[in-house]
This record gives sequence, C-alpha cells and structure tokens, in this order.
Amino acid sequence: MEFFCFLVDQKREMQSQRPVAGLCSRCGAAARVADMKTATRFCFVPFYFKYWKAIICTFCGATLKSYGN
Repeated sequence: MEFFCFLVDQKREMQSQRPVAGLCSRCGAAARVADMKTATRFCFVPFYFKYWKAIICTFCGATLKSYGN
C-alpha cells in the first residue's frame, strides 16, 4: 500500500504600508494601504509568489479591499 502526503500551505507577509484617507467599515479605526506578498509552499519550499495591494484596518486587521497585480 502506498501513501502520499503532500504539504502545501500559503504564507502572507506585509512588505510595506502607508496611510490612506478613510476609516474601517467594521470598527471605525484608521485604514492603511499595504503591499502584500503571498508565498505558496510545497513541503516548506516556496514555489509561487504573488504580490498585491490591500487596504487593511490598523486596529482589527480586516482586509477591506484588495487589488491584484
């Protein structure tokens, strides 16, 4: 009997952030524009990277809007 187990996961990382005019619709705190990077890993080896921008709340951490590249 053969058994294969593949471990695939994603890791999100905030590269940089800057303030933006506006408030969070969920908690009312300030929002920021962040440059995000998502790394998809297979057996702990990254094989795909995606860079995108997102508007993120500074208090609750909710992603309010995302912009794909």
